[in-house]
Amino acid sequence: MQWPPRLKLANTPTPLIRLERFSQQLGDVDIWVKHDELTGMEVSGNKIRKLEFSIAQALEEGCDTLITCGGVQSNHCRATAILGARLGLRVHLLLRGEQPELADGNLLLDCLAGAEISYIPVRDWAGHPEVARQLQERYLSAGHKAFYIPVGASDEVGLWGYVAASQELQQDFDSQDIDPDVIVVATGSGGTQGGLIAGKALFDMRAEIVAVNVCDDAAYFAAKVSGDLELWRQRYAMDLDTAALPIHTLDGYVGPGYGHAGEEVFATIAELARLEGLFLDPVYTGKAFHGMVSEILKRKEGQQTALPEGKTLVFIHTGGLFGLFPQKQSFDF
Repeated sequence: MQWPPRLKLANTPTPLIRLERFSQQLGDVDIWVKHDELTGMEVSGNKIRKLEFSIAQALEEGCDTLITCGGVQSNHCRATAILGARLGLRVHLLLRGEQPELADGNLLLDCLAGAEISYIPVRDWAGHPEVARQLQERYLSAGHKAFYIPVGASDEVGLWGYVAASQELQQDFDSQDIDPDVIVVATGSGGTQGGLIAGKALFDMRAEIVAVNVCDDAAYFAAKVSGDLELWRQRYAMDLDTAALPIHTLDGYVGPGYGHAGEEVFATIAELARLEGLFLDPVYTGKAFHGMVSEILKRKEGQQTALPEGKTLVFIHTGGLFGLFPQKQSFDF
C-alpha cells in the first residue's frame, strides 16, 4: 500500500488498557479502551492522527496558512491552532456560533495559540465553505497560500489517520492476545469512523466497527462516510470496493443535540471517572460510551439491541477533555 505524505505529530502508539472494575460491574463483558486522548497534551485526541496527513498535504502544496472550521468548543480547531503554532503556520478558524464573553476550554487554547478567529452565526453556518474560499482568495492576494481543512479533517485525506490507527490497533490486539468482537467510537464528522471501516478491510480485522453518532442521524453518516470512502478510493487509486463496506451507526444517543448532553451522560462520565480515573467529555466520548453501555445493559435484560454480539469490546477514546470545563455546571456533586 502506498501511503500519502505524513507528518509525525502524535505520540503513538497509544495504550490499549482493559477497564477492570467497570467490566466487572457489567458482568461477562470485557471493555478495553484505546487511549487516543494520550496522543499529546495540548493536542490530545483523534484529530491529530488525521492532521498528520492533512497538514502534510498542505505543506506538499506549498501552503503557509491553514483554514478550518467547527464549533466554538471544537477539539479539531484547537488541535489545528496548536499544531499551526508548532509548525510556524498561520491558522484561521471559522467557528459556528457567537463569540462568548469569556474564552474557556478549547477556545481559550485557540486564542493562546494565536489563531485568527471568525465567528459565523448558526443561521449562516451552511455557507461556511464559501467563507473559507473567500478567505483563501484574500490570503492569496496578500502573498500567502491557504489550505482548507473541512470540519474534523474528515475528508479523503484525513481518512488516512484512522487507517493508520487500524494498523496500530491490530498490533495492539496481537500484543495483548485479544480478538475483539466490536470496536466502538463516537462519530461527529465521520472521518474517524470512515478510517476505521477502511482499516478493518485493509488489515483484515475481525471486529465490527460501530459508531455512536453525536449529531445528525444514521442515514446522514451512511451518506457522508460512503462519500468520503469513495473519494479516498478514487484519489489514491485504492484496490478496495468501498461501496461494499458496511457502515454501522448506532443511533439514538444524540440527546438534546450536538454539544449538549442529558444528565444520564454526565452521570456516566462521573461514574467512569470514579471507578477508573478515566475522563470522558459530554460532546463525543461521553455520549458514545453511554450509548455502548446502555446497549450492553439492554442485552443483559433480554431486550433488543443494535450492538453486535460479543464479549470483548474496544472503545476508542478520541479525547475532548477540554470540553468538560465549559459544562462543569452540569455535574451533580
